[in-house]
Amino acid sequence: MSEPFWISSGYDLLDRGADGRLGVSGDFIRAYLSRPEMAPPDEACDAERALHAALLAEPLRSVTAADLGALADADAQENYTIFLRFRDHLIRAGSLEAAYVGLFRPKAPAVPAMFMDHLAAAILRDLLDGSRDAFRVRAAELFFRVQKATIQDSRILLADDETVEMLSAGGGFGSLGALVAEAGTVLRSVDMDILTKENAAGYWSRSDRHDFVLDFGFTRTGQDAFARVVEAWVERLTGAAVQVQPVQTIRDERWVWHVGMDTTSSAIMNALYEGKPVDEDHMRQILALFRLEFRDPSLMLPRIAGRPVYLGMAMDHHGKVRLKPQNLVVNLPLNAGS
Repeated sequence: MSEPFWISSGYDLLDRGADGRLGVSGDFIRAYLSRPEMAPPDEACDAERALHAALLAEPLRSVTAADLGALADADAQENYTIFLRFRDHLIRAGSLEAAYVGLFRPKAPAVPAMFMDHLAAAILRDLLDGSRDAFRVRAAELFFRVQKATIQDSRILLADDETVEMLSAGGGFGSLGALVAEAGTVLRSVDMDILTKENAAGYWSRSDRHDFVLDFGFTRTGQDAFARVVEAWVERLTGAAVQVQPVQTIRDERWVWHVGMDTTSSAIMNALYEGKPVDEDHMRQILALFRLEFRDPSLMLPRIAGRPVYLGMAMDHHGKVRLKPQNLVVNLPLNAGS
C-alpha cells in the first residue's frame, strides 16, 4: 500500500474525468476560499462577508460585476477578481492539466505564480500516486517549491528555501546549518536531514513539512529521480513519451535544441549555443544537465526529428533554484500536428 503525501496539494478534493484527467470540484475551489488570504478581515464590509459566505456554500456560483462593485475595499475587489478569473479558467479548461497548459498560451489569464505552483503540485501528486520512491517524490518538489542550493566538497544539496528561512529564524542549531547558509552567514536554526535510503521511510509523514534535503550531484539518486519525474510530466502534459538521462557536459557538435528549466540556465545555455563567452562564475551556477530524447521522433519538428534536447538547471546569484516547469511543455520542439 502506498503512503499518502502532500496533503496540502488538495489532491483528495479533485474529481476524475472519464479520460483519466483531473477534474475541478467545488471542494477544490472551496479550499482556496478557506485560505487566510481570502478570509474577510475584521474590518471587512457586509458585502464582502456575504460574498465570501456565498462562495463557500456554492464555490461555482456566478459572481457579477455588481457583486464585486459592492465591496467597499479596493484590495478585496482586486483579490476576488483574480480568484474568480482563475476559478473560471479552471472550469472552462475542463481539467487541471488543460488549465495548467492553458496558462501559458496566448491570451491566457494573468494569475499569480502561487496558483500555477499549486496546479503543478496537484498534477504531480497524481502522477506520483502509488509511488513508494521517496527520492522521486522529493525531487518532484522542485517543480513547485523554490530550493536553496549549497555546494560543498563537490556535493550539490537542495533544501526547501521556505523551510530553511523558517527554521533559521527559530533558534538553535540543526545538522545542516552551515551547509545551507549564505556565504559568510551562519543560519540560527536549520534542522533538516539529507534524504538517504536509511531514512527515506520517514519522508511520507514529513512530506508537507518539506524538510528533507536532496543530494543532487551528478550520479546521485536525486538527479536520476528528477529525470523520471520530467518524463512523467512531459508525457502527461504533451502526450509525448520521452527518455531523460543526466549528463555531465554537452558534447554534441550537432546541438540543435535546448530548454532551460529556469531563467538562469536559459540565459547561460542560450549564450553557449550562440557561441558567446560565459565566464566561470556563471558556469558554476549550472547545477545539472539532462539529455531528453523523444521515443517517437515523428512528434518532433521535422527539421530536428531524432536529435536530443538538452535541459539545464541552474541557481541564481543568491543560490536559489526557481524552476519553470512550463518550459518543459511550451519550449519542447513538438510538431504542431502532434
